[in-house]
Amino acid sequence: MYWFFGSFIPWSAFLFLKFKKVLHMYQQNLYNDNHRYTKWLIKNYKKVLFDIDFLAFILFSIISIFIGGYPLMIIFVVMYIMLSYFYYQRLANEKAKKPLVITARARRLIITTFIINIVPIASISLVFTMSQLDYYYLYTNLLTYLLYLTIYLVNGINFPIERGYYFYFKYQAKKKLKSMPNLKVIGITGSYGKTSSKNILSDILSIKYNPLPSPKSLNTPNGLMITVNNHLDKFHDILIAEMGAYRLGEIKQLCRLVGPKYGILTKIGDAHLETFGSQTNIQKTKFELIEYLPTDGTGVLNRDDELQVNYSLKNKCKILWIGIERKDVDVHASNIKMSNEGTTFEVTFKGDKQKYPFITKLLGYANIYNILTAIALGREFGITIDQLQNSVKKVKPVEHRLELKKSGDINIIDDAYNSNPIGAKMALEVLSIMPGKKIIVTPGMVELGEKQYELNKLFGQQIADVCDEVILVGEKQTKPIQDGLNDKKYNQKKIHIVNDVKLAFDIINKIKTKETYVLL
Repeated sequence: MYWFFGSFIPWSAFLFLKFKKVLHMYQQNLYNDNHRYTKWLIKNYKKVLFDIDFLAFILFSIISIFIGGYPLMIIFVVMYIMLSYFYYQRLANEKAKKPLVITARARRLIITTFIINIVPIASISLVFTMSQLDYYYLYTNLLTYLLYLTIYLVNGINFPIERGYYFYFKYQAKKKLKSMPNLKVIGITGSYGKTSSKNILSDILSIKYNPLPSPKSLNTPNGLMITVNNHLDKFHDILIAEMGAYRLGEIKQLCRLVGPKYGILTKIGDAHLETFGSQTNIQKTKFELIEYLPTDGTGVLNRDDELQVNYSLKNKCKILWIGIERKDVDVHASNIKMSNEGTTFEVTFKGDKQKYPFITKLLGYANIYNILTAIALGREFGITIDQLQNSVKKVKPVEHRLELKKSGDINIIDDAYNSNPIGAKMALEVLSIMPGKKIIVTPGMVELGEKQYELNKLFGQQIADVCDEVILVGEKQTKPIQDGLNDKKYNQKKIHIVNDVKLAFDIINKIKTKETYVLL
């Protein structure tokens, strides 16, 4: 029996590695909020259900019919050593947009999963007989094979605990906010540019205030509770809360939590169209922030966005409009000039004909819009124009969002977190003004619902007008981009397809010239 339990050491290693992958996908899909994990599972069912461990499971089942005893034990050990090695290599080579974070909730899922899998194995010791060895192994094979589905059972077991924690931390956050009556709370939402807008606003307001922007992309109820409970202190006078949503009512839920008096709506588009169902639902959801504001609050809207202009606002709070194309606004930017060193532009304020010059290290029209919203709110908070000019000059580029950086002798425009049609087009506009060879590396855009093919094909056509070389990550998923390039009769020799973004840099090093700009 000791040899039998010893044979589970490599099995345990594989269980750990596979569950790490399962948990990562579960976390990336917001712990199945709005059935995101279920949708991912259905979309990737071939990869999930017919992976290499499925083939090993079938092969072992056949072998166990003819072989038993210690030889079967050896086969079991060898099989899981090989599977563990394969999975380890796969995980080591995977490049995730967001790595797995071992949060308190993730630890609870790990512990429950461990109990669910180990208790049945341990109970075998009570009834162990060598003649039943094949059945024991078939059962344990099934446990590892079904891990992608077991997570549902684990989540169900943990549900009462998670709800208890949720309500406790919510109570703590609301209590803390209530104890800070002079705190200015600003909510930021939109289909695109929330994180960039938040960080830019924080940098600009820092010249006079001590703001706390919600860290990274913490824009869910749990994320904002973490922000308030763990990061907000008595020295902060402004809380900038990024607010994300996948369905109607979620922005309102976040507003009830932090109670914003000020709100910024960046841009409304097709992001997460698959989960919202329609653009009208997206529009209504984003305006939940502005409609929540008190009558003495202030909302900042973009008049260049038709989906903001044509919305019938059900709130009498103060509205500040910003714009570039439209001039009938409170804060207007003109004479915009971009280079590989940054951007210069002029700002005009309503009722003041003078044009004030601004300089920023940031690139792209999206960032000019974000700066304008910050300027508008900064003026509302009593920051002088001189102070605004100085603070805009010092604004730091946001990581992975049109961030210009060097990698050896290659210039990288890192826009890796961008996954929407408007942002992608603006990123190409930035690339187009750069001198030298222009290369794009992209896997395409996701979560665009029924428009996904159409919008990615259009993206391919736009790429053809700008890029000298194209590197696509994933042959199947980038098919719409390939079709768009073909429509423009793009040189097939200039299209490179890889399955891993790491391989893209091998190609870049072969095709680069003296001055090369790569858009990620």
